[in-house]
Amino acid sequence: MLHNEKELIKRITQGETELFAHIAEHYAQAVYALIVRIVGNNEDAEELTQDVLLRVFENLPYFNFKSSFSTWLYRIAYNCAISFARRKRQPLYPIEENRLRLVGDDDLERMEAAAENEQQIEALTRAINRLDAEERALITLFYYEQRSIGECAEIMSQSQSNIKVRLHRIRKKLYILIQNETE
Repeated sequence: MLHNEKELIKRITQGETELFAHIAEHYAQAVYALIVRIVGNNEDAEELTQDVLLRVFENLPYFNFKSSFSTWLYRIAYNCAISFARRKRQPLYPIEENRLRLVGDDDLERMEAAAENEQQIEALTRAINRLDAEERALITLFYYEQRSIGECAEIMSQSQSNIKVRLHRIRKKLYILIQNETE
């Protein structure tokens, strides 16, 4: 977080627009990291990052400080990346509902513990890339960006309980994708 972010935002909205460079510099890499994990392409992510920063600048006067600035910014980035991914219609890898039910919590714990070795990390990365854009976004926000359940819920416009359920289902889906790859 920038030092006295609230004051900086107020000054920008009062006409000192050149100060937005501090915000852009501070958040650009994090926004890019989120977007590239959702869309899976560096060039698209760079372009979308610029679009997000422009949208943030244009909408800064409407930011009401009800949430943290970073949560608001991530929501804009998330919406922009998801819209882009939907337009591109990336291929999905559906998994039957009954297969998800067969994956137990013990299986998930073993998978998470095994992710320490390099091959498992590579398999996990490939599995994450096979998730749909919204699932990748949630994994990115929660695990990579270390956002809380509450922040993920706010960014993704969902309830906290829905986020918890989705994370659990995504972990099961990742387990199945990794198992399919190793068979």
